[in-house]
Amino acid sequence: MAMFDVHHPWTFAFGLLGNIISLMVYLAPVPTFIRIYKKKSTEGFQSVPYVVALFSAMLWIYYGLLKPDAHLLITINSVGCVIETSYITMFMVYAPKKARVLAIKLLLLLNVGTFCSILLFTLFLAKGSNRVRVLGSICVAFSVSVFAAPLSIMRLVIRSKSVEFMPFSLSFFLTLSAVMWFSYGFLLKDFYIALPNILGFIFGVAQMVLYAIYKDANRSNIEEQQQKVNEHVIDVIKLNSVASPEVCPVELTKIVDVSNLGLGNKEHEQTDHDLDHGLGGGAPNEAQNQHN
Repeated sequence: MAMFDVHHPWTFAFGLLGNIISLMVYLAPVPTFIRIYKKKSTEGFQSVPYVVALFSAMLWIYYGLLKPDAHLLITINSVGCVIETSYITMFMVYAPKKARVLAIKLLLLLNVGTFCSILLFTLFLAKGSNRVRVLGSICVAFSVSVFAAPLSIMRLVIRSKSVEFMPFSLSFFLTLSAVMWFSYGFLLKDFYIALPNILGFIFGVAQMVLYAIYKDANRSNIEEQQQKVNEHVIDVIKLNSVASPEVCPVELTKIVDVSNLGLGNKEHEQTDHDLDHGLGGGAPNEAQNQHN
């Protein structure tokens, strides 16, 4: 096949690297979905990036079928369709009703309605090379949407000052993937593949910069919350000490010292009383020794 042509070794090399790194991109959210599975909740995660990524993979498979020598494009996007479908299925299982309904609407709008419309339009209204150009332009537009989808996550990071919902590994591999696919498209002289990855590189770098800025802020927020919890516990203990003095968690050594001090004063007073009345013989010296 042409993809193994020795006259295009760098094209094949970048295409193969693009497949490997894109697979890592597809697998990057696995820890997120393990967390969702364990907690039985989608928490603050959204379905939009996964639905858009699935739609983009479907488009690129269609484009690869029309474009000669695009086998590496078909392989990775076929794998991507399977992985993204798995993510969306798990999201549907554990998402609250509102988020689930939104995800279903997006799937029906993009992956069914829009894709079928594009398929029918390019098959019946675009002929020959125009079909590839029209579909290529559509693929570029939705690839930009894939790269722009994390903008909502980036906004969440800026507002919450937390990188909890933006894994660094995903941003890093997105950036590498953009570099590989840009090189692949450039060497293949297919600018429909190369152009969107310029924007992908920019967004990937922007996400990594945000991660570097807010990762320490995230740790500070956790420490601040822990401090507030500790202060709340102290306040509760103080309140309990007023309401129930017998369970007040003060130091026992201080109680013993105060008790001994009180006992010593009483013994000292008793000793002085005995001396004044000439009682106890050697008792005053013994009591004084105990007090000393």
